Amino acid sequence: MKKVGLIMGSDSDLPVVQKAVDKLKALEVPYEAHIYSAHRTPVQAKEFAETAEENGFGAIICFAGKAAHLAGAIAANTCLPVIGVPVKSSTLDGLDALLSTVQMPSGIPVATVAIDGAANAAILAAQIIALGDAELSQRLKDDRAKAAETVLKKNAALDI
Repeated sequence: MKKVGLIMGSDSDLPVVQKAVDKLKALEVPYEAHIYSAHRTPVQAKEFAETAEENGFGAIICFAGKAAHLAGAIAANTCLPVIGVPVKSSTLDGLDALLSTVQMPSGIPVATVAIDGAANAAILAAQIIALGDAELSQRLKDDRAKAAETVLKKNAALDI
């Protein structure tokens, strides 16, 4: 099975990244996490992106706040699907990161999820990988059914 790359711009992003880790573990999707900055370690970020496919990755999730150039920098150096997670910062509540992540130039796409939307990013990465993996596809369907069951139980218990 292909693995998912989790690239954060700073260790301050770890609480958000952990939500993706938890979801990938639950879905039994292998992953690797790294800290690379588009601005402070551009050479290492580029090297990761350029070798990601040959190193067994099927999708990459990038987590960054503020200027949030990481997903774009990674996407510019690979043809693998890149998913950007804008991370909420104290400056503009993540709006700056959201706009930076979602506004990519034509030809360099970055799929973007909600601010701090790490779990959805993990699900999207798993869905991409599941295109070639029937067992993972079934785990995703089971996960969705479990989520629906949880909502229906809450509905049945509703007493207002």
